[in-house]
Amino acid sequence: MRVLGVDPGLTRCGVGVVEGVPGRPLTMLGVGVVRTPPDAELGDRLVAVEQGIEQWLDEHRPEFVAVERVFSQHNVRTVMGTAQASAVAMLCAARRGIPVALHTPSEVKAAVTGTGRADKAQVGAMVTRLLRLAAPPRPADAADALALAICHIWRAPAQNRLQQAVARSRPRQAVAPHTAHATKGRTT
Repeated sequence: MRVLGVDPGLTRCGVGVVEGVPGRPLTMLGVGVVRTPPDAELGDRLVAVEQGIEQWLDEHRPEFVAVERVFSQHNVRTVMGTAQASAVAMLCAARRGIPVALHTPSEVKAAVTGTGRADKAQVGAMVTRLLRLAAPPRPADAADALALAICHIWRAPAQNRLQQAVARSRPRQAVAPHTAHATKGRTT
């Protein structure tokens, strides 16, 4: 499984590609940051994020895109920029038919470090260890993107089995014919 992890942001949007399967060593295929100037117009910044993500999608051809789920913060301006960058990443993937998964920050931290309360240094250290890197990826947005990809690789099979089990447990509903109402009372 090849996953592009996206840690959304307008100034720095972390991106990282990891390949592997649960229970086997993972491989980092690329890591970086899409940057936009803070003083640029919002529309121009969103286009720059889109172009950067499109380049990563072209180069690495992921099977899945894992994006950090936007969570509520006290700083509305920050959360708006994060949400906008997140939407751009989801749009780029959807345009290509690539499935998108959203993971919360605490879910990612728990998957990678064992605790949902890990700090950025702990996440960076574990990403370095799990991917057998010489040093933690910098800036932290890049390490977070790799952590998202790792989280998705490890959690996707279990999530898929859970979704399938829930779908099987739902009672099947009979589908009423749509033509019954349209032809009622008609004479030919």
